[in-house]
Amino acid sequence: MAEKIQLEVVTPERRVLAEPVDMVTVPGLGGELGILPGHTPLISQLQTGVLTYVQEGKSYPLHVSGGFVEVRDDYVSVLADIAELPEEIDASRAKLSRDKLEKQLNAWTGSEEELEATKTKLDRSLVRLQLASSGR
Repeated sequence: MAEKIQLEVVTPERRVLAEPVDMVTVPGLGGELGILPGHTPLISQLQTGVLTYVQEGKSYPLHVSGGFVEVRDDYVSVLADIAELPEEIDASRAKLSRDKLEKQLNAWTGSEEELEATKTKLDRSLVRLQLASSGR
């Protein structure tokens, strides 16, 4: 069994990360998925949340939203709609977005589909705020 797994995080715009890591945790559709070297192959849809990877005993977070994760042969490929490192997150912009979206949800008059899209946007803002305030 390999000691490391290769993690690659890609969005439609760029490669966010490509590193050998000790462990990865991703926000899968059914809950968090912990992935270690030798993990069984799988494909899962991602939900908005924090992807965490461990290198040399230190944990690093990454905001991901939408897309898929594929695990095969000690290789984890994350194809995300959105992926951001904590230092790329503008906390003041995330706060403004959260406040605006919360107001929209409190006075909701749209369709069910629009409601789900707005909730997803709010989730993204909350995760961004969480990572921005973690001091990383």
